[in-house]
Amino acid sequence: MSRLRRLAVFAAAAVLPALGLTFAAQAPASAAPNFQVPFKCGVTVTAATFSGHNPANSVDFQKSGITGMPVVASVAGTVTRVENEGSTSYGRWIELDHGGGWRTRYAHLSAQEVSVGQKVSGGAEIGKAGATGGVTGPHLHFEENLNGVTQKAVLNGVAAVYYGKKDFTSKNNCGGNPYSATEVCGSGFSVIDQQGLGSSGTAYLLYNASTKANCVTTLKSVSLGTASPTSAFLEVQGQARTTDSGNFTYYAGPVKKTAGATCVKWGGSVGSDTYTSAFEHCG
Repeated sequence: MSRLRRLAVFAAAAVLPALGLTFAAQAPASAAPNFQVPFKCGVTVTAATFSGHNPANSVDFQKSGITGMPVVASVAGTVTRVENEGSTSYGRWIELDHGGGWRTRYAHLSAQEVSVGQKVSGGAEIGKAGATGGVTGPHLHFEENLNGVTQKAVLNGVAAVYYGKKDFTSKNNCGGNPYSATEVCGSGFSVIDQQGLGSSGTAYLLYNASTKANCVTTLKSVSLGTASPTSAFLEVQGQARTTDSGNFTYYAGPVKKTAGATCVKWGGSVGSDTYTSAFEHCG
């Protein structure tokens, strides 16, 4: 730095505090989460990028027969947007917040299976791939955004090719339970509550707004593929409790009952780890 430039900097440093002004230290960029391929473990897809893509640096995941394939959360997060723009733009799309300014978007979906405010784990199914919106063919549009700006995608530590195509085999939630709560309960159900059972598993309460039906399932996290004691139950206030209990390999349930505006009590167990809710979700 030249002598004159040093003097100018020192003078500014002295004058600005006298004027009541200070320099704010620039906050360091938040480290990116370990984003994963947004498809189930073992699925191979082609990540395509191209000049002029909107927004820049977004990725189109391509695969023969992709329509209807489960789309899963790249990493754990909270659902911030579930939108439907019809036959234009993103069509049906979902946004997840991962903290630190990082968000992901999943667009052109044929189905959306989560709701705003819902917390999802990495690898949890959030929708189905499709061709809604302004597209010429089925694919999944995917973005890794930092403070609203789409970054060049990195998946499990491997960068996408800009611009070109690269095959990725998903390692998302490999070794975990291959089923999701929405798969167990079926089409039309969305998770409205969940409770961890220590490290043994998770009990889920789902709801179908069209049929007013509730559904409970308990997904195991241990002894996967091996039959072990697991249960799920659902009790509509004023009615008898219904329980699915036994030695199961991956999950207990689904237990379904129509409740509408009536309160429900729900829960489940894996081994000795149990959960029982109060009567809740009354509207």
